[in-house]
Amino acid sequence: MSVEHKTDSRQMLGRLREVMAEDAHGQARLDRITALIASSMHTEVCSVYLFRDAETLELCATEGLKPEAVHQTRMRLGEGLVGRVARTAKIVNTADAPAEAGFRYMPETGEEIYSSFAGVPIQRLGETLGVLVVQSKEARKYTEEELYALEVVAMVLAEMAELGAFIGDSAALSARHTKPVLFRGSCAQEGSAEGHVWLHEPRVVITNPIAEDPAKEAERLTEAVDRLRVSVDQMLEGASADAEHLQVLEAYRMFANSKGWMRRMQADITSGLSAEAAVEKEQTQARLRLSTASDPYLRERLHDLDDLSNRLLRILTGQGTETGAEMPADPILVARNIGPAELLDYGRSLRGIVLEQGSVGSHAAVVARALAIPLVIHAKDITNEALNGDHIMVDGDQGIAHLRPEDTVTTAFRDKIAMQAKAQERYASIRDTPAVTKCGTQISLTMNAGLMADLPSLESSGAEGVGLFRTELQFLIRNKMPTRSELSSIYSHVLDNAGGKRVVFRTLDIGSDKVLSYMKPAEEPNPALGWRAIRVGLDKPGVMRMQLQALIRAANGRPLTVMFPFVAQYDEYRAAKAELARTLERERILGHVLPEKVELGAMLETPSLAFAPKAFFEEVEFLSIGGNDLKQFFFAADRENERVRRRYDTLNVSFLTFLQRIVERCEETNTPLSFCGEDAGRPLEAVCLAAMGLRALSMRPASIGPVKSLLLRVDLVALREVIEEAAARGEQSVRRAVLDHLRNTSA
Repeated sequence: MSVEHKTDSRQMLGRLREVMAEDAHGQARLDRITALIASSMHTEVCSVYLFRDAETLELCATEGLKPEAVHQTRMRLGEGLVGRVARTAKIVNTADAPAEAGFRYMPETGEEIYSSFAGVPIQRLGETLGVLVVQSKEARKYTEEELYALEVVAMVLAEMAELGAFIGDSAALSARHTKPVLFRGSCAQEGSAEGHVWLHEPRVVITNPIAEDPAKEAERLTEAVDRLRVSVDQMLEGASADAEHLQVLEAYRMFANSKGWMRRMQADITSGLSAEAAVEKEQTQARLRLSTASDPYLRERLHDLDDLSNRLLRILTGQGTETGAEMPADPILVARNIGPAELLDYGRSLRGIVLEQGSVGSHAAVVARALAIPLVIHAKDITNEALNGDHIMVDGDQGIAHLRPEDTVTTAFRDKIAMQAKAQERYASIRDTPAVTKCGTQISLTMNAGLMADLPSLESSGAEGVGLFRTELQFLIRNKMPTRSELSSIYSHVLDNAGGKRVVFRTLDIGSDKVLSYMKPAEEPNPALGWRAIRVGLDKPGVMRMQLQALIRAANGRPLTVMFPFVAQYDEYRAAKAELARTLERERILGHVLPEKVELGAMLETPSLAFAPKAFFEEVEFLSIGGNDLKQFFFAADRENERVRRRYDTLNVSFLTFLQRIVERCEETNTPLSFCGEDAGRPLEAVCLAAMGLRALSMRPASIGPVKSLLLRVDLVALREVIEEAAARGEQSVRRAVLDHLRNTSA
C-alpha cells in the first residue's frame, strides 16, 4: 500500500469532513459527496444506492448518471451488479461491466457509455446498508489502492447514515431506526407483552468517523489496546481452572496481542479513519467472515474477536455497559444472547425478552419459563435495528416481535392482550375447582419449577403441588459448584414455601444443552444422546451424594420425593436407588433427622425404558414421562433444530399409541404415572393426554388455568372414541379430528 494512496485517502476524508460540517439537507449532502468522490477518484461516475426496504435498492445520489434517474431507478436484492454486491457484501470490480454475468442494463441512467465498474458494500457491523459505485468510460479495473479508498469512504458513509446525515423524503433516505420492523423468530416461551426496548449491551455510537489528527488517533488506539490487554490479563489471573474458560480467555489474549489486527487498524487510521471507525471497520469484516464460516471452531474464534472489538470500542468511546440511560418502566430486553445468571439479575422487572440467538432448551429459556416471561429467539439482526426506548411488542406464541409497530398493529396486539387478560380472570375463578372432566375423571395438575421465584405461583395458579423441581438451575446460575449447605438451605425453603404440598425434586440434569461453566464439558458429536443427567450422576457419585445429602437434610423429617432424570434402563435406576440407600444410612449414622418417608421415581425420557422388565415397573414408586426429550428421541428430531423440531406432532397416532402402551404397563403394576413437558401445558394436547389415560400433568404455572378450563368441559370417553376413530381411518395425526369434535361439542 503506497504512501501516495494513503495521502489521497486522507485528503478525500478531509473533504468529506467539510461536507459533513456544511449546513445542508440530506439529499444535498449526499449529492455533494458523490461529486467529491468522483473528483477525488478521477472517475466519471460515482453513485450511492441505499435500501428502501429489505429487498429493494434505490439510486439515491449520482455524479455522472442522469439526474432524473435518482429515486426512480430501483432493483431487487441480487439483481444486476449492484444487487450482487448488496447480496454478497463483496466487491465487484470489472473492466467490462456489460460482459459480467447478471449485468442489468438500466437505460434511464444513461450508463451505457461506461465500461468499467467497481461496487463496494456500504456496511456497518455486518449489516449492509447500500452500495457505493464508481464507473468510467475507460475499460480498466480499479487498483487495490483505489478499492481500499472506496472501502474507507463506504465505512464513513455507513456511520453518517447511522447518525442520520442523509435523512430526506425518499423511503431510502428516511431516518434510520424509525421504520416499523417485523422480526420473525422462534417461540421459546409463550405469552404476549408490550413495552419499550432495553438493550442488554447498548450499541456504541461513533460520532467522529474521520480523523482530524491521524497521529493522535494512532496514539489513542495504542493506549486503548494496552488497556484492553491489561484487562484480559486480569481476567486470566482471576479465572477458574476450568480448561474451557481458560481457552476462551487465551483466545482473547491472542487477539488482543495480534500484530496483524493492530497493523490493519493502524493502516485504517493512516488512511483517515478515527480510532473508533478503524476498530469498527475491522469488526465489520470479522462479522462478515463470521456469517459465512462453516467451521464451528472458526466461528467461535471470530465471535471472540467480535466481542473483543466491542470491549475496545467501549474503552475508546467511554460508552460502557452503563450508559446513563434509564431503564423504562416496561422493559423488553433485547440482546444477542444472555446467560441465566444475568437474566435472573433482571428478574421479574422484564415484560419480555427477544434474542438474536438462543435455543428452546437454553438456560435463558429455562429461566424465562420459570419467570413466566415471553421469550422470542432467533430474531436475526434485532440488536442492529433496536434502540433503547423503542416501542416493541412481543408475541411469544407466534415467535415474532413488532419493533416500532404501526398503529393498526398496536391496536390488534392490544386487543389480543385484553382478550388474554379476560381469560386470566376466568381462570382465576376456577383456581380452587378440582379438574374433573364431564365424564367424572379427575386429573391432577401440578406445576414445574426451578427457582424460588416460581413458588408464589403454587398458590396463585391453583397447582396441587410441584410435579418437577429442576435442581440444575441452582448449579447453572453460579460460576462455581454450590456447597451442600447452600443447596440444603435452598431445598428447605422450597419445602417451606410449598406448605405441605408434594414437591418432586429431580436430581441434577446436566449435559446436552445444560453445561456448567465450571465443569469441563465432554467433547461429544451429539450431546443430547451423550453423557448427561443420570449418566453423569452415576459416573460422578460424589456430586450425586452431595445433592442427596442436601435434600435429606432439607427435608428435616418431612416427606421427601426424589426423581432421577434420563433413566434409560433398569440397572441405572437400581444403581441410583442404591446410592440413595447408602446416603440415607450415612446420614442416620451422622445423627441427621431422616425424612418421614422417601418416595423414589424416575423420568421416562427414552423409548428404551418403556420396554424395561416388569420388575422395574413394580419397583419404581412413580414415573414421569419427560415429554420434550421422549418426543425428540421417538421421532429422531432434535428439538434444538428448527428445521425438524416442528415437523412432528404430539398428536401423531404413532406417538399416542406409544404413550398408551406406557399407560397400560403402569396400570398393570399400579405405578403412578404423570406427564411433564411443554405439551402438558397446551390445552388441546393436555386433554388428549388425559384421554389416553394419563391422570397427572405437570406444566408451567401459567398453563394450569387454560388446561383446567378445557378439561372441565370435555368428556374424555367421547374424546377417546374420536381419537380411536381417526386412527382407524389411517390419519397420521388426530389433531384435526379432535379440534372438530371440540368445536362441535362446545357450540
